[in-house]
Amino acid sequence: MPDTALSPAIDPPATAPSAALTLEERLILVNAEMTARLDEAAVAYEVNTAHISTPPVDLADVVTVPLTPTLQPPPEPYPTPVAALLQRAHHRLLTSGWCSGALVDEDGARCMLGAIRAEAGCDSGLEADAASILLDAIRRTFGEHVDSVPSFNDAHGTSRIPMRMLDQAAGLADARGL
Repeated sequence: MPDTALSPAIDPPATAPSAALTLEERLILVNAEMTARLDEAAVAYEVNTAHISTPPVDLADVVTVPLTPTLQPPPEPYPTPVAALLQRAHHRLLTSGWCSGALVDEDGARCMLGAIRAEAGCDSGLEADAASILLDAIRRTFGEHVDSVPSFNDAHGTSRIPMRMLDQAAGLADARGL
């Protein structure tokens, strides 16, 4: 049986097409080549970054209120006094504003402790219990290195995290029956 394979000298070059390609055909080929390159780059990225640990995203930090907030009635108050105080302080910050660096700023906005003091009235024992529970809730989330409620409040540039911590502290106080 005769050898039907062509010798390398007779094979046509692999780079030269037999006929000129149309623009659409060239675009399809380039698209296929780029898709293959992008897929290869995606795999390389996944392999190169697989060892990097990333902390989980807390959805409470991502979900925000509408751009045009409307005043909401306060939620059903907690039955325990410290939890109810923390809940009222949270609502006060929602309605009157939050600030850092002062208990009350010139616009009437308050820090976390300022809102607790305003809602506690003259009951310093209730205020101290609420501040203690709030500090406990902050330390549960951010660690024991947090010195005080005012230092935690002043360490933030927006009200998002301080407001969330007030809400969590209210739930913690209610769970403890305070």
